[in-house]
Amino acid sequence: MCQGCKGWRLALGRKTAYMGPMDVLRFEAPADGRPRLPPRRQTGPAAPHGPLLNAPWPAVAIAAAMVVGYAVQSRYPLDAVALSYAFSPAQLAQGDYGRLVSYMFVHGGWPHALMNAAFGLAFATPVARFFGERPTEVALFFLFYVTCGVLAALGYSAVHPGAQGALVGASGAVSGLMGGAARIIGGRGGLGRTFSRPVLSMGAAWLIINLILGVVGGGLTPGSGGAAVAWEAHIAGFLAGVLAISPFAWAARRA
Repeated sequence: MCQGCKGWRLALGRKTAYMGPMDVLRFEAPADGRPRLPPRRQTGPAAPHGPLLNAPWPAVAIAAAMVVGYAVQSRYPLDAVALSYAFSPAQLAQGDYGRLVSYMFVHGGWPHALMNAAFGLAFATPVARFFGERPTEVALFFLFYVTCGVLAALGYSAVHPGAQGALVGASGAVSGLMGGAARIIGGRGGLGRTFSRPVLSMGAAWLIINLILGVVGGGLTPGSGGAAVAWEAHIAGFLAGVLAISPFAWAARRA
């Protein structure tokens, strides 16, 4: 979620448990006529049927990169890091294109990094599964993620050409994963239509959330310090994910 330097821009994330009915034990009379108790039921916890975290390693890698990256970044002053790596439309106008990528790897605080990591893991999981596990497919997945982040920054710059405000955070790229996941949900594991119901519903919900944040600022965003939210980058990232996953899916199937 993109957070700026002077007035950091930061953008936006339950478990239920239940107990089943008690089983009733009954005597059974087998063919030999002698009563027999049913087999003793296991009273302890059931044996696990799979790994606790069932996510593809590329999805885990994206989330881990945000957490580990901020652990390293936190050793240095945020202003100094942002001065070197944050994105701003003004610097883009001067030809500084490297910041289109570098800003995704900088965060404004632990809440910022952890929230992006959680959302990133959630939405990267179906997208990474869709792309596949071959080296070329994994490479295309990571390239799709970075492309969404770049297009999110370009979308923000198009709305605010020449603006001095600096952006940091991976929420534009994560929003792209959300858009890609919506297409996959619409296709029930395959690539669904661009205007499928999941795409429209998730897009509408994301738009409403970001418009609210754009009005009230970062007061509702943990770790933002009340700074304004770069909601334009989130919407641009979502649209980028919805549209860009088509050519990337085409390339993955022919890689």
